[in-house]
Amino acid sequence: MQKNIQSDLYRYGGLTGSKGFLKGLRIPGFRYTYLLRKASTYKKYTPGWFFYSFLLNRYAYKYGFQIPSRTSIGEGFYIGHYGFVVINEKARIGRNCTIGPGVTIGQANRGKLKGYPTIGDNVWIGTNAVIVGNVRIGSNVLIAPNAFVNQDIPGSSMVIGNPCQIIPKENPCESYINFVLEPETIV
Repeated sequence: MQKNIQSDLYRYGGLTGSKGFLKGLRIPGFRYTYLLRKASTYKKYTPGWFFYSFLLNRYAYKYGFQIPSRTSIGEGFYIGHYGFVVINEKARIGRNCTIGPGVTIGQANRGKLKGYPTIGDNVWIGTNAVIVGNVRIGSNVLIAPNAFVNQDIPGSSMVIGNPCQIIPKENPCESYINFVLEPETIV
């Protein structure tokens, strides 16, 4: 099993191995992430790409997840619940990111923020949060539900509200991001 799929699977309650994989396929977030990872391993317009892209599109409609297969997402990606999740193809997401329902990670088409977000490692993004434009989210950041982020966020902080307010906090994601495989434990 690929190490990024293995890390994704482990985020869903510590599932491992073949039995864990079969259990994981029953979880919408992992099933979609698995198909996303598989579609991204094939070159465009090859038989494998067509097969996994077909399944990915099917589940995109079923679950409401709109994440293109070419999006750069680190290992340990976790989608918590059913609900619309929209991520721009050019956004970059680090390791062990948790996404809640209703999250939008999108581009800004004009102005000083024209571009796409870059999100660090160990970031928890709450329900209905919106991250837009050429912003950098540091590592170990908690973005509260319904927050609107359109500015850079330093690491080890919590973001709340609209407009967003940044609150420095040591280890804000403690107990929010669970079941994380360290890189050296992945076989």
